[in-house]
Amino acid sequence: MTGMVYLVGSGPGDPELLTVKARRLIDEADVVLHDKLPGPEILASIPEAKREDVGKRAGGEWTPQEYTNHRLVELAEDGKTVVRLKGGDPFVFGRGGEEAEHLAANDVPFEYVPGVTSAVAGPGVAGVPVTHRDHTSSVTFVTGHEDPTKEESAVDWHALAEGGGTLVVLMGVGKLPAYTGELLEAGMDPATPVALVERATWPGQRVATGTLGDAVEVRDREGVEPPAITVIGDVAATRGRVAAFLRNGPGGQEESE
Repeated sequence: MTGMVYLVGSGPGDPELLTVKARRLIDEADVVLHDKLPGPEILASIPEAKREDVGKRAGGEWTPQEYTNHRLVELAEDGKTVVRLKGGDPFVFGRGGEEAEHLAANDVPFEYVPGVTSAVAGPGVAGVPVTHRDHTSSVTFVTGHEDPTKEESAVDWHALAEGGGTLVVLMGVGKLPAYTGELLEAGMDPATPVALVERATWPGQRVATGTLGDAVEVRDREGVEPPAITVIGDVAATRGRVAAFLRNGPGGQEESE
């Protein structure tokens, strides 16, 4: 009998932000295939015997998506109950759509289990609302880490620069010079506020703020590293007005700067 695959979002990393359903499925699963983005406490709560890391591998290599697709089908055909655990939400830059199509093509039943997306939660725990009635009524989510086999980027940074609203860039701290440069070239104001949120809701959460014109300098000076989210827009300045009262770090503690 074919098993069952659950495409599960783990949220931004704080184990208290796991949904009740996600926690139950993780505990009941025979096997959990996970990326590196579920928070360290969440991963540590899963018995090592049933965890399989299909994210970053030793030597800095990434597990090919083709292997993950194959492994999901293989385990299901062996009658296993499988949780495919992803950071944030599986269908927000999590490749969950690709895996869903592969499972369907191989006659494997699956269920999508939403997670709290880090695209909203990451800025939020840093005191940055992605929308604000006084500043913007639109938000655009962008990946900073596209498929490297693409001949050209599918992101039109010039159009985004002209469109206004908030830009939230996931997985983009490494390519910050490239896209901030394109936004500036397209005419976006160098004084536009920017917030860089590193390890949102994880232990060691940090936030660095600056402007579009000096964001790269801020990143380098503060040593901001992945995983990090970039928020570009007037809403990023909100943090300065609320940070002193914010207790939204892991466990309700104020995050380190």
